[in-house]
Amino acid sequence: MKRTVALIVVLIFCSSWGFFAHRKINRLAVFTLPVEMISFYKKNIRSIEEDAVNPDRRRYIIPEEVPKHYIDLDDYGDSAVFHLPKYWKDAVEKFGEDTLKASGILPWHINHIYYELKDAFLVKDPKRIIRLSADLGHYVADAHVPLHTTKNYDGQLTGQNGIHSFWESRLPELFSDQYDFFVGKAVHLENVQLAVWKIIAHTNQALDSVLQFEKQLSKKWGDKKFNFESQGRQTVKVFSADYSKAYHQLLSGMVERQMRAAILMTGSIWYTAWVDAGQPDLNSLIDYKPSQEEIKMREEELKKWKEAQKVSIRPHEIEN
Repeated sequence: MKRTVALIVVLIFCSSWGFFAHRKINRLAVFTLPVEMISFYKKNIRSIEEDAVNPDRRRYIIPEEVPKHYIDLDDYGDSAVFHLPKYWKDAVEKFGEDTLKASGILPWHINHIYYELKDAFLVKDPKRIIRLSADLGHYVADAHVPLHTTKNYDGQLTGQNGIHSFWESRLPELFSDQYDFFVGKAVHLENVQLAVWKIIAHTNQALDSVLQFEKQLSKKWGDKKFNFESQGRQTVKVFSADYSKAYHQLLSGMVERQMRAAILMTGSIWYTAWVDAGQPDLNSLIDYKPSQEEIKMREEELKKWKEAQKVSIRPHEIEN
């Protein structure tokens, strides 16, 4: 409960990656897709871009949304990322759902949304495909933010309050126009859940640098690290452009690398869901608006098919 309340307070001042970066990541992920997918996604690129921030908006009003955005690995002891159960059902069996949600469920939730997106492709529901693609991009981007892997998510435990928005909002807004966002083409992932855990492990390894570099720099700059800027009709206290530049240089391209990785992984999970759904013809869905009756009928067919397949599917592959 404390984490939930605290995160809602933090959201008043910042959103994960900031609206700017989340939208940019989702938009650029579209251009990693193969020709069979890109026309449909480009047709809907505005929705995919704008809806990238919907999960953060939901955090204000839906408490259950909050733990989907992070995982406090430090709650599980040393080397947690390596010994935590990789699959949701195994994790629930070991810790219980309430305990898991108290420390965040981000890596497992990404896998859950992958399965939902795969189902949306299977039933050929264009509206649901776009909504889930936008949501998935948001959570994948969160998994690339080191401060989303610790209970010290805003530096509040180390006297570094505000570092959350500094790293993931202020720095991209100031410097992303210098980044190289050509990341190549999306690839098919053999196992989405395990791929996500590799992301979490890599992201968490950067956490010490995120905190220590800012701590060292702050000692040298003191209060000079802040200045005031006009944002709309308000004058707000922010990390100064010069201090931001100094911190950005110490990070040696970390923010750029994480944004690039988030773009490619988002496109790759979209692509994997499409391939695993049998590569449906997305061009036929560009101007297609199925009736609720059609969607319901396909969902019932999919449900029956899943029931028939459960016997031959490994337990960790069964979702919903």
